[in-house]
Amino acid sequence: MEIGIMSVHVLYVFFIGAIILFMLLRKDTTFISLFGIFIISLWASHSLSASVSSLFHSFIYAASELLPTIFIICFIVSMSDVLTKTGINEAMISPFVRLVKGPVRAYWLIGGLMFAISLFFWPSPGVALIGAVLLPAAARAGLPPIAAAMAMNLFGHGFALSGDFVIQAAPKLTADAAGIPVGDVVSASIPLVLIMGVTTTTAAFFLIQRERKKQMRPASFSPMMSDEHDTSMYLPKRLRSLLALLIPLVFAADIACMVIFNLQGNDATALIGGSSICILLIVHFLVYKQKGLEKITGYFIEGFQFGFKVFGPVIPIAAFFYLGDSGYESILGTELPKHSHGIVNDLGIALSHAMPMSKELAAAALTAAGAVTGLDGSGFSGISLAGSIAKLFSSALHADPAVLTALGQISAIWVGGGTLIPWALIPAAAICKVDPFELARKNFLPVVIGLSVTTIAAMIML
Repeated sequence: MEIGIMSVHVLYVFFIGAIILFMLLRKDTTFISLFGIFIISLWASHSLSASVSSLFHSFIYAASELLPTIFIICFIVSMSDVLTKTGINEAMISPFVRLVKGPVRAYWLIGGLMFAISLFFWPSPGVALIGAVLLPAAARAGLPPIAAAMAMNLFGHGFALSGDFVIQAAPKLTADAAGIPVGDVVSASIPLVLIMGVTTTTAAFFLIQRERKKQMRPASFSPMMSDEHDTSMYLPKRLRSLLALLIPLVFAADIACMVIFNLQGNDATALIGGSSICILLIVHFLVYKQKGLEKITGYFIEGFQFGFKVFGPVIPIAAFFYLGDSGYESILGTELPKHSHGIVNDLGIALSHAMPMSKELAAAALTAAGAVTGLDGSGFSGISLAGSIAKLFSSALHADPAVLTALGQISAIWVGGGTLIPWALIPAAAICKVDPFELARKNFLPVVIGLSVTTIAAMIML
């Protein structure tokens, strides 16, 4: 029995290494994740039919765990789509346009608004909204397009997305993999996200200022996403203004309810998701009136298409890492061996007896692991791995798993979520009409500085 357990553990570690290698080589991790589930199931059950069935069970288990997260993304995107088409998004942000005076103010205003929008709508809708409204004004104020793209990336795809405090998609993935409550990850990530965000955006600002002083010339105006957008579905101006005021108040009320009633995880997700659906329905019927029943399904379909496109690569790799913890029995259809606490827990205990380990080494390892998992350019497909590794190290050190989990999450999303990987930078780069490889190069030093400072902070917190 002991030999069988050790064999399963060795196989699991082998496939973790293989997944990391695939990520480094920029290869798709779906095959290796599913192959790992098949081989581990075959080794543990000695049944070909059971190992084949485990592939299907792994998808069902991972999808059931991720379904609330997938749905909230779908509903947010559906709502954002209708708000954009009706002009409400533009009305919400237009008061800030007059504040864009000078490149310094433009950088921080674009960044601040991108951060706020990304907390509720995620960065992708935020990029389109900022591009349509603020970028032309920022260009006129002298902010170079590459600097505007940096602000959008660093504040949205980095600062806001790495914490994901409102939608809580990222904390859900990492918390599940680490076997701890979502609230623990959120609480531990707050100081680390702030340190990372402030350090990186400030470093980027000073680098932009240094380059501007060298050039000593304002950027020429580029229309980027100027006035060429469809206004046929715009609501009357007075109604747009009213809804632009009420919708942020609805989400502010949601946040107040989260604080007052201590709503976290799926409860917080349900509140935001339900609010998004209500807003979508109300605005939709204001636009289409008697034809509303014929059109509403289209918005949900677009949202679902986006959500499953984003999480399609996540489900197979998440299934593999659920296998190492809570999903073992459900996926393999067999009970854990006697005295086992799950593959990852067992590895952590074994590691604590096999070699000396320091908190400093653990923090550095989680930052490196998170960065590696982000190399596929999604930012999300590998954060389950960061959670699993955090659990392993925390078991070995008897340290707080939430801090290590949050650190791995931050590193993975900053690297892969749209700040360093060129193919993940395309939306912002396209809107600002800059080269994504040049944008990645400009982001590199600020992000590395931020990760270094944040890793040191995590060492102190452990």
